Amino acid sequence: MSNILSKLEKRTAYTLVLPAVLLVFAIVLFPVFANIWISFKDIELKDIRIPEPRAKKIVKSISDDGSELKIVYKLRNSSLIQEIRNVKFQDKFPKNISILNLDSRCNFKSKKIICDFGNWDAKYKENFEIILKNIDGEKIKKEIIKSQKPILSGKSDNPLLTANFTLKNFKKVFYENNFIDLLLTTFYFTFFGTVGAIIFGILAAQLVNQNIQGRSYMRGILLFPYVGPVVALAYTWTLLLDPNSGTLNAVLVNFNIIESPINLLGQKYITISVLGFDFKLRLALTTVIFFEIWRYFPLAFLFILARLQAIPKSLYEAAEVDGASPVQKFVHITLPQITAIISILFMIRFIWNFNKFEDIFLLTGGASGTRTLPINVYQQGFAVSDIGMGSAVSIVIVMLLLAFMIIYFKLIGKKANEI
Repeated sequence: MSNILSKLEKRTAYTLVLPAVLLVFAIVLFPVFANIWISFKDIELKDIRIPEPRAKKIVKSISDDGSELKIVYKLRNSSLIQEIRNVKFQDKFPKNISILNLDSRCNFKSKKIICDFGNWDAKYKENFEIILKNIDGEKIKKEIIKSQKPILSGKSDNPLLTANFTLKNFKKVFYENNFIDLLLTTFYFTFFGTVGAIIFGILAAQLVNQNIQGRSYMRGILLFPYVGPVVALAYTWTLLLDPNSGTLNAVLVNFNIIESPINLLGQKYITISVLGFDFKLRLALTTVIFFEIWRYFPLAFLFILARLQAIPKSLYEAAEVDGASPVQKFVHITLPQITAIISILFMIRFIWNFNKFEDIFLLTGGASGTRTLPINVYQQGFAVSDIGMGSAVSIVIVMLLLAFMIIYFKLIGKKANEI
C-alpha cells in the first residue's frame, strides 16, 4: 500500500512541476531553435516583413461645377520578392454617386466598389482609375471622398515559416567570408585576453593577500574596471589613446619614446625590431586585448583571492622552516591550491571572450583587424541585413564553443571536482 501511495505522490509531483519545466525550456530553447531555423534560410532583414497590398488615393476634379471627380489609386505590392494572392479591394462613396468607367474586375453596389485583382507578383504596380459623377448634378465634396480610405486584403507566405531550406549561408560562412582570418582573430583575442586577465588576477590577488596598509582601499580600487559601465570605460580609453589629442601619445612623444603619435586603435599592424629581426604586431587588436585584460582581471582577482585566503597558513610556515624561497612557495604551495579555480576561470573567461562583442565594437567597431566572429554576426545581421548569414555565423560560434568545452572537460575538466 505504501509503495502504491509513494508512486502516486511521485506522479502527482511530476505532473505539477511539468508545466513550469516546459515553460522554462520553451523560454530558453525557443531562441536557440529559432536561430538554427533561420540559419538555413536564404533571407534578409527586409524579407521578414510579410507582403501587403497598398493603395494611395488621389482625387482630382474634372468638371467646372465639381459634379465629376477622377480618382487614381496607385496600387502596389509592398514586397520586392514575394507575390500576394487573391487581392481584394473595397472603397465606399457617398449616396447619389455613380461610376462612369467601371473596370471589368469590379462591381459597384450599395455605395461600394468591390474589386478582385487576383494575384500580384513581386514589385507589382498599377494605377487604377475611376470617374465619379453625382446623379443630382451637385458638387461632390472632395474632402469626404479623401477621408474614406480604401480597404485591401490578400494572402501571402511568411518566408520564415516556409519549408524552403538551404546550406547557402554556411557555404558563405566558410568559403566567402574570410572565415579563417576571422577564426584566428577570434582565438587570438580570446586566448590572450583570457590568459592575461588570469595572470593579472593572480598578481593582484597575491598583492592584496599580503598584510599591507590600505589593503581594503586597494581591493575597492582594483574592482573599479569591472564594475564601471563599459560604455564610459571604452569612451575614456578612446580619448586617452587618440593619436591627435590623447594623453598617452602626448606623454610618449614628450619623453622621446616615440617620434610621432601612434593610432593604437586605428592601425592594423606595427613593425617591431628585436635583435635585428622585424616582427609584425597586430596593434589595434593587441590594444583591445589590453583593454580586455584591464577590464576583466578583477573577476579573476576576486576568485583567486578567496581561494588564497582559504589556504592554511601552516603550509607556508612549514615551507619557511625548510628554507623555501618565495618563488618555491608559490610554485609548490600556492599554484597547486589555485589550479582548480584557475581552470574554471579559464573556461568561463574563454567562453565570454569568444562571445565578446560590446568591448570591440565600442573601441574599434571591428575595423583595423579587430573583426571577430561575434562582430561578424552583427555586421551580417544588421549592417548588411543578411539575417540568415548572421544566424549561420552564430551557429558556427556555438559549435566551436561546444567543441572547446568537450575537449576542455576531457583534458582538465576533472580539476573542478577539487573545489
